[in-house]
Amino acid sequence: MRVVIVENLRNPYEGNLGGMNRRFKLTLNKLYAWSLVDYERVVMIDSDNIFLHNTDELFQCGQFCAVFINPCYFHTGLFVLQPSMDVFKSMLHDLEIGRDNSDGADQGFLVGCYPDLLDKPLFHPPENGTKLNGTYRLPLGYQMDASYYYLKLHWHVPCGPNSVITFPSAPWFKPWYWWSWPILPLGLSWHKQRWDDLGYAAEIPVVLIELLMYIAIIAITRLARPQMTKLCYNRRPEKQGALVQGLIKLAAILAMVAAYTIPFFIIPCTVHPIIGWSLYLFGVLAFSSAVINAFLLPPLAVLTAWLGMVGMLFVMAYPWYHDGIARILVVVAYAFCSAPFLWGSLVRVIDSLQTMLERDPYFPRLSEPAPETEFSKLF
Repeated sequence: MRVVIVENLRNPYEGNLGGMNRRFKLTLNKLYAWSLVDYERVVMIDSDNIFLHNTDELFQCGQFCAVFINPCYFHTGLFVLQPSMDVFKSMLHDLEIGRDNSDGADQGFLVGCYPDLLDKPLFHPPENGTKLNGTYRLPLGYQMDASYYYLKLHWHVPCGPNSVITFPSAPWFKPWYWWSWPILPLGLSWHKQRWDDLGYAAEIPVVLIELLMYIAIIAITRLARPQMTKLCYNRRPEKQGALVQGLIKLAAILAMVAAYTIPFFIIPCTVHPIIGWSLYLFGVLAFSSAVINAFLLPPLAVLTAWLGMVGMLFVMAYPWYHDGIARILVVVAYAFCSAPFLWGSLVRVIDSLQTMLERDPYFPRLSEPAPETEFSKLF
């Protein structure tokens, strides 16, 4: 393996990149591939590609070859090139003069460099292994958009070998993120490839630390439960005002939301999906147990969303759908049927808080001695 360290190329089109497209700021560094003159051919690939089969025949292609995954522009997630310092210097000159670029990134720039690629012949590798000259269009099978799979839940690309999958989706649903599966079933294939090649040694220490933290939260919550219950009752005879009661309800709702969101953001993004979802669900369970005991909430109402998420994962991960449309319809139906239960659980949480606030005042004033009541003596 050879690692080439390069200086980032200045992107003269950076001002035209807005929002999420700013992630393409450094993609012009791909142009350095033309400077690798020690090699006869270079296959440039993005990290969101999965190779299903050996594709050594790509090294037989000509000076430039790429795939059209839409009718107008070829895709630069995978392309073949013949390194040349003359071509590289010409491209750097084009960057200096700010030649027109349709998207401000590498794809728009290279489309401008090879505007007639659509009219070129389709690549067919010679059986004798010789290298071709010129430019060629690569068959679609070398850059299969993952969305082709989701329509039928199997591959149906008739032109060319079905060799390489690409994921030109929203940046937060790239296959290396643990939450992308089972929303996007093919994400598990990407992680299988990573498991075979690299493993997950970099993420495992953080995962173990988080697991121990969640176990500690559950243990501390269980041990402190009697004391936490006592703190939830004010033994003073007067009732709290409506503002204080509203703030307490708001705090309880925010605590529930935090219990479901905090675990998501502290899990390593690139961990295996099975580990990621398991750790997330366990983390939600740990934080929810603290919220339940702190606010004396009904456990089932707080964990209804947790149970719904578990069910949704099973619905999306079910491997025997007839096609992608059936899968979407089942997911929508499940969400529709789950909505009343989620709403009912929220109403029950609010009612539980209201009942407690009306039954006894909340949060004692620690500076004053508290008279005992019959209800508080139960604890």
